[in-house]
Amino acid sequence: MLDLRQCLERGLPLVSRPYDNLAEQIGAHHDQVLQQMQQWQDQGLFRRVGLVLNHRALGFVANAMLVLDVPDALVDEVGNRLGRAPGVNLCYQRPRRLPQWRYNLFCMVHGRERKEVTAHIQRMLEQQQLSDLPHQLLFSTHAFKQCGGRFTPPSSQVWAHG
Repeated sequence: MLDLRQCLERGLPLVSRPYDNLAEQIGAHHDQVLQQMQQWQDQGLFRRVGLVLNHRALGFVANAMLVLDVPDALVDEVGNRLGRAPGVNLCYQRPRRLPQWRYNLFCMVHGRERKEVTAHIQRMLEQQQLSDLPHQLLFSTHAFKQCGGRFTPPSSQVWAHG
């Protein structure tokens, strides 16, 4: 019997009644699946059910990671501002790895053309008054893997019916 969380991590099946399909996979009734998902949402296990799009297949091939060296005292404020900025798909803090790597804030921007993405990021930095912060723009050159998050070990039984 499969684990519901594992099934959800693989994504909803592309059928007219995905929750019925999930219930069938784990040997449960669809009401049980929906109740468990509601319980996990109420517990804060997940905030939403969404899609992972293959942005490259949609023509978004100019994908850049903006890395910034933000003073530690400002990183929360700057991260929240950039995280709300139009065009920023991901924004997160990571530890510096001095002396080789000074950057501690990362923002992903997807676009169709490299020139367009570069201009967008420069405008964003100017609008946010962050142009003076040390930063680099790192463009993706090859996609090796793209999927949603995986948090359930393959052999776990977090919740299974029966």
